[in-house]
Amino acid sequence: MTSHLSGVQFELVGGHPALDLVNTLDWRFREGAPEDLLAGYSDLLRFADQSEILSSKQIRQILRTVTDRSGAEALVACRELREAAAEILYAAIDDRTPPASQIKIVERCFKEARDHQRLAFSGSHLDWEWPPSECGPDLPFWMLCVSTARLLISERVRLVRACEKPDCRWLFLDTSKNHSRRWCDMKICGNRMKARRFKAQHRS
Repeated sequence: MTSHLSGVQFELVGGHPALDLVNTLDWRFREGAPEDLLAGYSDLLRFADQSEILSSKQIRQILRTVTDRSGAEALVACRELREAAAEILYAAIDDRTPPASQIKIVERCFKEARDHQRLAFSGSHLDWEWPPSECGPDLPFWMLCVSTARLLISERVRLVRACEKPDCRWLFLDTSKNHSRRWCDMKICGNRMKARRFKAQHRS
């Protein structure tokens, strides 16, 4: 992790950057206000660092160029992408049709990001890359746009589950052998739900 980005560690339990991004709005289903873990642009950079979607070199370059305004604008864009992805993914999990307006947001974000990539030959094949000239404050947003869109159109989206703790519902890829994973993190929500059931059984 880049030394410039000290702070609280994100709980990256989703198995994919797009799912971990959605999870940065914590407690979105509890009564009362949720907690936004992306409170500032520095949090977004820290998330990108811990998620390993940005290299240390890219982060250092961004830190040299970001301003209060450009950072704030990139953060707003990321939050919009996050909430559009959340609407689509939770609709899929709950067997609902996702809102067309949110699909349009993801489409717009993806197209914007693609405009800043270039096709280049890398060793033995062609691939999309981010040229050094595009290593600015918007890069974390663009990378999350591409990552999110790729997940949403892939077969892996069928493995997306929500934590069964009602006021949590963090998203994760269920890659367990029998696709039977129920909690975002067994040590956190799984144990809490077990304790709740134990108390209910003994009360009855």
